Amino acid sequence: MAIITEEHDQQESKPQQSQKRPANPNKTKQPASSRTNEQQSSGINPFSFWFYFTLSVSLITLLVLSISSLSPQDTKSWFLSLPVTLRQHYSKGRSIKVQTRLNQATTEVFTVEEGPIASENVIILHGFGLSSYSYRQLSKSLGGKGVHVVALDLPGNGFSDKYTEEVVEGPVGILGRFRYVYNEIQEKGFFWAFDQIVETGQIPYEEILARMAKRKIVKPIELGPEEIGRVLVQMIETMRLAPVHLVLHDSALGLSANWISENSELVRSVTLIDTSTKTSGALPFWVLDIPVIREIVLGSSFVYAKMVNLCCSKQLGMVDADAQRVLLKGRGGRRAVVAMGKNVNGSFDIAEWGGSDGLKHMPMQVLWSAGWSQEWTEEGNRIAQALPRASFVTHSGGRWAQEDVADELADKISQFVSSLPKTVRKVEEEPIPAHIQKMFDEAKSSDHGHDHDHHHHHHGHEHGGHGGGYMDAYGLGGGW
Repeated sequence: MAIITEEHDQQESKPQQSQKRPANPNKTKQPASSRTNEQQSSGINPFSFWFYFTLSVSLITLLVLSISSLSPQDTKSWFLSLPVTLRQHYSKGRSIKVQTRLNQATTEVFTVEEGPIASENVIILHGFGLSSYSYRQLSKSLGGKGVHVVALDLPGNGFSDKYTEEVVEGPVGILGRFRYVYNEIQEKGFFWAFDQIVETGQIPYEEILARMAKRKIVKPIELGPEEIGRVLVQMIETMRLAPVHLVLHDSALGLSANWISENSELVRSVTLIDTSTKTSGALPFWVLDIPVIREIVLGSSFVYAKMVNLCCSKQLGMVDADAQRVLLKGRGGRRAVVAMGKNVNGSFDIAEWGGSDGLKHMPMQVLWSAGWSQEWTEEGNRIAQALPRASFVTHSGGRWAQEDVADELADKISQFVSSLPKTVRKVEEEPIPAHIQKMFDEAKSSDHGHDHDHHHHHHGHEHGGHGGGYMDAYGLGGGW
């Protein structure tokens, strides 16, 4: 029994061993297949490699572009790259220095004049994303009708200054330190720090920190209603235009409404061209504010023209679209325009504004696009009802940059201005300098003494002499 049991045990053990043995080859095969899977998984997938490579390059490119956009473009190179139409427009204008904020450096504002000076003065104030270039045909047509027109580029727009330099103190952060070191390398050369180490034996770390603690930074000009009011006052006083007929287009009403109500004595009349108090303007604000989208829109004249014709214009050609795009894109213009768009006062009550003490007797005209959309027509009716004393007139153009109907708008504006009583201006003579006045008095006294001595013999001599000739230099007397 014991033997049988042993054999039985051995027989039972053999199948167990035989059952275990084939398991070993299976185990050896399993690692082989798993190794194959591991090799496949650990192998370099070309699609994944190129995906991450392209993504990395794109992110680095966007970072470089964003950093480079922080510094303004060189003015000379930017001007030389402008289209011919923009350079021609620039050659017709001049710049006036104004101060947008107290205790700040002056800012140059670009202006273009058309028409005879000794006539009614009209100021065209552009809206969000535009400039005086967009009103060149309107200004020319109005000037041909005997009206003196001044179209300006608000600071941050067109050919006016678009950024300012400010001295700031305090920490700059990681990104700020990176930008500062980058600017130092650009200014002083790549091996500047190494030269300092060779000369002094140490890294000029404290010198860099001292300059970083008090440094100049470039910031886009941020205009609000208060700053625009200062610009208008100084421009009117410098050019001696008061009182003026204001032509406000698009978002210009929200930018200048407060100033008009507070300085109604400087304003002769107000013409509103497709203005709205509910939005920041016809141009979609987010297009210029969202990364990547703004680069695509401002990077192509075709895309920009399609966007404008879709949202707010009817017949914007490629030449004008390219000019507007270049002015928005160059020299930090986009950042300044975005800052201005955020400061537009689009929440004020137009009925309360038009009925205020300074404006309730102000002559007004509302020029509105008749065929843009039903919603826009309803907005025009709302504006006209809020200003019951204003005349309501429609035009056949779009709601933004209406250069295609410039002559039509000029006819309606000139008819409105000419229907008002003519402006009577007090002519202020320019004072003669003190040293010139002293010479004039001396010449006059000498002539008087000479006439007294020879009164009987040279009665008519008082009309000649150096005194009369000197006055001729100022256009006050006869020739030498």
